[in-house]
Amino acid sequence: MTEVDAASPAGPPRPPDAEAEQALAAPAPAAGGEPAAPPSRRRTEPKRSRKGTRQFLEWLLLIAAALGIALLIKAFLFQAFYIPSESMVPTLLRNDRVLVNKLSYRLHDVHRGDIVVFEAPEGQEQDDVKDLVKRVIGLPGEQIEARDGRVYIDGEPLEEDYLPPGTVSENLPLTTVPADAVFVMGDNRSQSRDSRVFGPIPTDDIVGRVFVRIWPPSRISLM
Repeated sequence: MTEVDAASPAGPPRPPDAEAEQALAAPAPAAGGEPAAPPSRRRTEPKRSRKGTRQFLEWLLLIAAALGIALLIKAFLFQAFYIPSESMVPTLLRNDRVLVNKLSYRLHDVHRGDIVVFEAPEGQEQDDVKDLVKRVIGLPGEQIEARDGRVYIDGEPLEEDYLPPGTVSENLPLTTVPADAVFVMGDNRSQSRDSRVFGPIPTDDIVGRVFVRIWPPSRISLM
């Protein structure tokens, strides 16, 4: 008789081995035997680092641009000054803050009655004050003098409605203003050291024209 191989009867399916499942689920070890980090973590951390660096650079550029604009404005357009004395009372009081337009006299000539800030003439600096503020009274080429308590320009009395009633102008002999200069005086005539003391000032020494008072808030106004 011929022998026949007998097949074992098929039993119920065996449940998967738990250890085998864990082995299948675990990430493949990296070189050296250490398990590799999940891919999502490798991608997220460098992105956060790059984002923080970009934000820092953006803020740095923004601050630098703001400082640059401020310096350009101060150098060529506007600059704030405070009033350290009473030489311009009642128009400007001590500790008032004003804004000066540096561009004005690049566009037009100096006008009579303008309030200007200019570099203090040699010997007129006081403490940390390097600039003075006065009103333009005499223009280039004019003759100016004070008689009977009033200012005369080329022999004609000057109307000064910005002065308080009863203001007396004196200590001003006949003076010819040079072609490249202006004659300035303070509105508080008896308490002002001005062109009556140090003479006409060169127009090149004028920093700019006072055009607005910005402090105190209760007295903000155009000049």
